[in-house]
Amino acid sequence: MGKAEVVFRPGVDGTKADHSPSRVLTVLILSGLLAGCAAGPDFRRPAAPDVPSYTVAPLPEETASAPTSQGEAQHFGMVARVSAQWWHSMGSSNLDALIEQALQANPTLAVAKATLRQAQEIYSAQAGSTLYPQVDAGIGAQRQRLNPSTLGQAGDAREFSLYSASIGVHYQLDPAGGNRRALEALAARTEYRRHELEGARLILAANIVTAAITQARIAGQIHSTQAILRAQDEQLQLSRERVRLGLSAPDDVLALQAQVEQTRAGLPLLRKQLQQNEHLLAVLAGRMPGAGGLPSFTLREFTLPLDLPLVLPSELVRRRPDIQAAEALLHAANAEYGVAVAKLYPQFNLSASLGSQAISTGALFGSGSAMWNLIGQLTQPLFNPRLPAEKRASLAAFDAAAANYQSVVLDALRNVADALRALDNDAQTLAALATADTAAQGSLESLQRQYALGAASYIQLLTAQQQAQQNRINLVAAQAQRLVDSAALYQAMGGGVI
Repeated sequence: MGKAEVVFRPGVDGTKADHSPSRVLTVLILSGLLAGCAAGPDFRRPAAPDVPSYTVAPLPEETASAPTSQGEAQHFGMVARVSAQWWHSMGSSNLDALIEQALQANPTLAVAKATLRQAQEIYSAQAGSTLYPQVDAGIGAQRQRLNPSTLGQAGDAREFSLYSASIGVHYQLDPAGGNRRALEALAARTEYRRHELEGARLILAANIVTAAITQARIAGQIHSTQAILRAQDEQLQLSRERVRLGLSAPDDVLALQAQVEQTRAGLPLLRKQLQQNEHLLAVLAGRMPGAGGLPSFTLREFTLPLDLPLVLPSELVRRRPDIQAAEALLHAANAEYGVAVAKLYPQFNLSASLGSQAISTGALFGSGSAMWNLIGQLTQPLFNPRLPAEKRASLAAFDAAAANYQSVVLDALRNVADALRALDNDAQTLAALATADTAAQGSLESLQRQYALGAASYIQLLTAQQQAQQNRINLVAAQAQRLVDSAALYQAMGGGVI
């Protein structure tokens, strides 16, 4: 690396420096003009997707409807923005309170907030050292011994104290814009942390909504399974009585017993899922799993959102936190490429100091003890194989960030498409199960009347009750799935800024 150094310094005897102040001022002005340029390309936001919709086949204006709870038709409508508290559309005050608590107490959010503050402070520190000169003050004292014989002079050695005080100013001019590109990269990474926090909030809210609905679904399925088990137990007792009376074969009892135990074995699995889901809700809310105090959710307390928001794909990339975060990383990579390019250009540093030096403290600030200097240093890399390699590495990092951005956008579009198709299919599934539930309930009521008239056996009635409860389990699952997929659409839309 070649180095050219220009030093502006007065003589120790008070004579003027070799370069006049006007010459120094000219150099500073030229350096300032050079600093107006920044190496590397300026960042340009990636083009938004030009597709008009998320799916190849057009969406229906509304989904299918069913004559049951959570069975209303849902409508899709273009909106300018999604509500920040989108979970309020679920209609559960318990859910609203739990999410508000989680937004304050969740440790994952606390990590994201602290990381954002760290990035902001790092940016502030770098901005201060880049945009403004550094000013230092110093004061010192030293004890010296001078022997005249070392200078070829006669005389005795003498000792004395030397005191000094000074103020120094240091500033690195940025003719190639490398410092400003580095500051730009830090600003972009700070934006990345901010979008990361927004994404963590969105994911937290969506996870709590999903867990609450899952809790309600499992509780409903446990209730129906217990009803089925009671009916099967009763049917088993009747079969044993029939065998005792010689009216049935023992094989019938064994078959029924196997069925009862299979149903009974499903209950611990459902309870395990319910308990694990409760533990998840507690941790999401920032609580200990054993602390208790969590609300119990039922499907009846949720309201199916009927008007679902949609934004155009070109607008989605400007609002989803994960896409915005990927764009911020792309911006940072672009700026860091500029930093690598700037290292190939000259670097210019300025420093100046003003102070005094004397052999006694009383004379330290006297008129004859003043001293000053002004130094300008220009450094131009001549041969450094590392710098071109760093430039190529930064360009490769930019290409990787661009590919990552494209991947995030495609995944986001897929999320929305999946959610929209899921809601359409969920509605059709629920409509079919609601029809089946109506038929099962009608069959059960008919058998109850026949049993009351003696036209049907009690075993037939128990079998009809089991079929109705089994259909009710499927219906509960379909109702819950519509709610979950509605929340998934809000999440896919990027939610709103909290």
